[in-house]
Amino acid sequence: MLQRLQRISTVIMFMSAGLLVAAFLFNLYFNRLSVANFFVNFSSFILLIFLGIVVVRYGALIWFAYLQHIEHMQEPPEAQDYPFVTLIVPAYNEGMGLEASIESLIALDYPRYEIVVVDDGSSDDTYAQAIRLAGVYGAHRIRVITQPNGGKASALNNGIANARGELILCMDGDSRLEPQTLKQAVKHFSDPTVGAVAGDVKVVNRLNTLTKLQALEYIEGLSLVRTAHAFFRRVMVIPGPIGVFRKQVLEEVGGYYQDTYAEDCELTLRILFAGWKVKHESRAVAWTEAPENLQNFFKQRYRWSRGTLQAVIKHKGRLTKPFPHFIDWIFLWLVVFESMVWPGMDVFGICFFVFVAYWVGLSTIIILWWAQLTVLDIIAAIFCIALEKEDIRLALQAVLYRLFFVPFLDDIKFFASLDEIFGVKMGWGKLERFGRI
Repeated sequence: MLQRLQRISTVIMFMSAGLLVAAFLFNLYFNRLSVANFFVNFSSFILLIFLGIVVVRYGALIWFAYLQHIEHMQEPPEAQDYPFVTLIVPAYNEGMGLEASIESLIALDYPRYEIVVVDDGSSDDTYAQAIRLAGVYGAHRIRVITQPNGGKASALNNGIANARGELILCMDGDSRLEPQTLKQAVKHFSDPTVGAVAGDVKVVNRLNTLTKLQALEYIEGLSLVRTAHAFFRRVMVIPGPIGVFRKQVLEEVGGYYQDTYAEDCELTLRILFAGWKVKHESRAVAWTEAPENLQNFFKQRYRWSRGTLQAVIKHKGRLTKPFPHFIDWIFLWLVVFESMVWPGMDVFGICFFVFVAYWVGLSTIIILWWAQLTVLDIIAAIFCIALEKEDIRLALQAVLYRLFFVPFLDDIKFFASLDEIFGVKMGWGKLERFGRI
């Protein structure tokens, strides 16, 4: 904790010193202008740059997501043939929600599949629950494997090694799939160049303001990005709750690695750099339980942020090599921008604008700037809600989403990046679950 506070203090000191030095030098060089006028002009310029970047980002995401939606509507409604699929359910202390997850898999509208539950050394009744469910539905439908606790990546690799299907669906032990999921995802594998398909993740426990904001974020902040990237067949993160792979591809790239906290992101990068396409299927839906309090939310997003940075660092050599995978190189830099650069700019911008508003009195301009960003969020939210046929009431969360949720999330990403750069130790951080599935 002391090391983290020291790093935060160092960052704040450098930011403050930079602003003060800039103001001092400007006053020395342009003696006729006051410092106040400098900050009025300079802060207005920075505001315009920020706004321009946000508008371009939103515009590009919405445009390419729309093109992907049009293209998606012209695809066959479901698979023409039905290859055998293995569904792998890694489970660590998931006794509370495992039955609901398995029941959703039994109800899948697909003729040929098996379920492999991998108990990752649970200390609760997960293994007993899995054995009971295998007895209920039959060993031909559900197989149960147990192992010493080795982490999610280890459990998934164990499941892959024991899979009989030519396609493999990997999910979380606390996820619930919709009945049409497999048929909708499998149809994309008629293209022999497609190595994996990312599904769509939605929040099931929309019970308080925090979970409703996450429900909006999953639609606007995550699904929108995946849909836009899918237009280029370059989805950069196959989400943990729902991803379908060719077994051949998983064996080719070596399965899941255990040296990052975002094994799904790191695996996706290896699949892309191996020359395979990764598509997105919005009708392959997994419902997941989102954190219901700030402590669990912080733990989850901190792990995601550090894990994403770890995945990028593993592939940092490709950042300076645009060829022969030029498009993948561009998208890798997009991951860097979204996970590190943009949160850093947002944190710096907030600090700078609060400083300027206090010193010079530009609070009205700052409020107008935030209002413009909120309008953009409302537009994006309505577009995404219409695209996914979601609950229109989620759009009402857009104001809180911009004013509080996004700055808080960017703070987590920014300081998680600092901790990763400085090598602060961390653990997996098992989240508290309430069995909302």
